[in-house]
Amino acid sequence: MLSNFHTHTVFCDGASTPEEVVLSAVRKGFDTLGFSGHGHTPFDSSYCMQDTAGYLRTVRDLACQYKDKLQILAGVEEDAEYLLNRTEYDYLLGSSHYLRKNGVRYPIDSNPECFQKCLEVFDQDVLALAENYYSFFVDYILRRKPDIIGHFDLITKFDEMGESLFLKNPDYNRLAVAAIEKAATAGCVFEVNTGAISRGYRTTPYPSEPLLSTLHRIGARVVLCSDSHHADTIDFAFEDAKALMREAGFREAWTFCNGEFVPYAI
Repeated sequence: MLSNFHTHTVFCDGASTPEEVVLSAVRKGFDTLGFSGHGHTPFDSSYCMQDTAGYLRTVRDLACQYKDKLQILAGVEEDAEYLLNRTEYDYLLGSSHYLRKNGVRYPIDSNPECFQKCLEVFDQDVLALAENYYSFFVDYILRRKPDIIGHFDLITKFDEMGESLFLKNPDYNRLAVAAIEKAATAGCVFEVNTGAISRGYRTTPYPSEPLLSTLHRIGARVVLCSDSHHADTIDFAFEDAKALMREAGFREAWTFCNGEFVPYAI
């Protein structure tokens, strides 16, 4: 079973057209391909879709054109800061890309320089930054209950590029484990996301090993996603990610089929 539900194209900040991605999925033997263009956020248009109607029309046309080769879904990646009309989409992937302090939003994953700015805003207090991020994101998850939770620990994106602030910090790990345990009570599916690996920032996927093990311990469901921004990376490092999932105790992942999540062996 080969599927991906976190896929970006030229309709937002991706590099490939939807059809280029579909053709890649067909070549690679995908069963299901879910597009997840960044939902429009009026406070930051630098990365999100400007033509949502065109996106939906294009993806649904491709779904009809290639229906005999694979299942194609028109999803959306919604930022926790700005809610969309979820009835327009086949599924909702909920993510959080900002920190908030004194009414100002700070992007956390645009580049290492933006993240350094976030650290400055929180006076280099890593735990305060993490608490800000997780408290808002978990509250969103519990209220919104997105179909899939995107890159839960995105604040760790640049943690392997220098001195580790998060992944080797026991206090942070305790905070993050408590956050993901609380988020999991919403019953949503968590993605295992290889996007930071394909872009050279990380050697392991989101969520980190302690969080992935926690998800297994509490019986949460997971999907494997690439957070792809190019047709060539829709299955990037999937086999490595599956090995880590098995090490954490998982023997199955989930995929979306005929309107519901179903398990398959990994």
